[in-house]
Amino acid sequence: MMIKRAAVFYVLLSAVALLFTARRAPTTGDVQAAEPERGLFGSFPTRNMISEETGLPTKWDVKTGMNVKWSQASGSQSYAGPVVADGKVFIGTNNEGDRNPKIKGDKGVVMAFRATDGQFLWQMATDKLPSGRVNDWPQQGVCSTPFVEGKRLWYTSNQAHIVCLSTDGLKEGKNEGTTTEKNKGETDADVIWEFDLMGELDVFPHNLAASSPMVVGDIVYVTTGNGVDEGHVNIPSPQAPSFVALDKNTGKLVWESNLPGEKIIHGNWSNASFGVAKGRPQVVFGGGDGWVYSFEPRTGALLWKFDANPKGTVYALGGRGTKNDIIASPVIFDDKVYIGVGQDPEHGEGVGNFWAIDASLSGDVTEKAPVWHRGGDDFRRTISTAAIKDGIAYVSDLSGFLYALDAKTGQLYWKHDVLAAVWGSPFVADGKVYLGDEDGDVVILKAGKTKEIVGEMHMGSSVYTTPYAKGGVLYILTRNRLYAIAEGAKSTPEAKAN
Repeated sequence: MMIKRAAVFYVLLSAVALLFTARRAPTTGDVQAAEPERGLFGSFPTRNMISEETGLPTKWDVKTGMNVKWSQASGSQSYAGPVVADGKVFIGTNNEGDRNPKIKGDKGVVMAFRATDGQFLWQMATDKLPSGRVNDWPQQGVCSTPFVEGKRLWYTSNQAHIVCLSTDGLKEGKNEGTTTEKNKGETDADVIWEFDLMGELDVFPHNLAASSPMVVGDIVYVTTGNGVDEGHVNIPSPQAPSFVALDKNTGKLVWESNLPGEKIIHGNWSNASFGVAKGRPQVVFGGGDGWVYSFEPRTGALLWKFDANPKGTVYALGGRGTKNDIIASPVIFDDKVYIGVGQDPEHGEGVGNFWAIDASLSGDVTEKAPVWHRGGDDFRRTISTAAIKDGIAYVSDLSGFLYALDAKTGQLYWKHDVLAAVWGSPFVADGKVYLGDEDGDVVILKAGKTKEIVGEMHMGSSVYTTPYAKGGVLYILTRNRLYAIAEGAKSTPEAKAN
């Protein structure tokens, strides 16, 4: 089904595209396009993992509190965020943090903290789906990094609902939008609207719906998580959409696409990216079949598609094959899309591929769009998103290698082994590259063509997320704790105990 919207949407999206194009700095791609009251996975609609923040720390100690402004406990597993906007820090986690003793059991949770001092403000707690792990894996919580714009926040819940919240919660004493919230205390969330992907569109999320929304103009773009059943062969809802666009104000469906349909390998978890290639606005998704899809933002008309698995690759259950799907987010930069393929980390390491693709073409561009490619023994499976700064693409793979590549040619400048699995993405800011790993370390390297290790700090538990910076503060979410780190800061015993 395709729902046509008024021409005002096209005008608005085109205006946004022109803004991005006009304000794009030649050395940083899209840095100056950011708006101060937005917070999202990747900082920018193009999903480029960079920031213009300066004065960020290169040394800290979470045990002594050196350069730790504050820290707060999250749940026991945290994969979403942090993002900062409206003076607040937002994360996705589970209910093991016990913020509200009245809310018991396994839940998906979004938490909000005050950015200045870490005070807990409110949470959105969502029950697990009765169908169990096939649609809603135990203890994983919310794995969708919220998109925040002004006083609104959008995320994908563990129940496969696209949810719009007020960033103020219910503490202010007013309840906007719907008034049917299950929890209505002063530390609970204020729900504006919800869209049920399973109930409305027959989506069958495999393991978990985890898309981090993208908002451009008045439209929010998400990936649904549609995938296979518990046997990992049958696709219960092949005609259900993998990609949808909703009105950000009302939650009404704008358009949907059931690509890749019956060709889904496992599930659809990549995030949407928005950018402009040679004057053409586009929304780009990584598909659950290993193809990259680009759509006209207003109508959902397919602009181009690209097979990110080389010919001859084969998918095999349990991760034994060479064909992969896409979990990383596409990065749109300099009229190209940068994207790597991979699989569920539980499938283990394996052969991967990373591509730079010409995003200005049309149709099936598999044969003509590659600008450069890295794969086989030169790149492993990845679920990480690239950071591109000053002509260098920084990309990491699940095996724990961080690569610095020429963004135009793919030439390798240097490679660093963190000696642990990497789920998050490299984050480039203030002339440095930050990267967390499963062992709980964050390594800092100097950005540039020559490899130089600046430092490595242990965070106390695994880091599955990507750092975020704002106001000279570096925010890092570990498996069970959120840290605000800044030069010269010293956390108090009370702050460390929270």
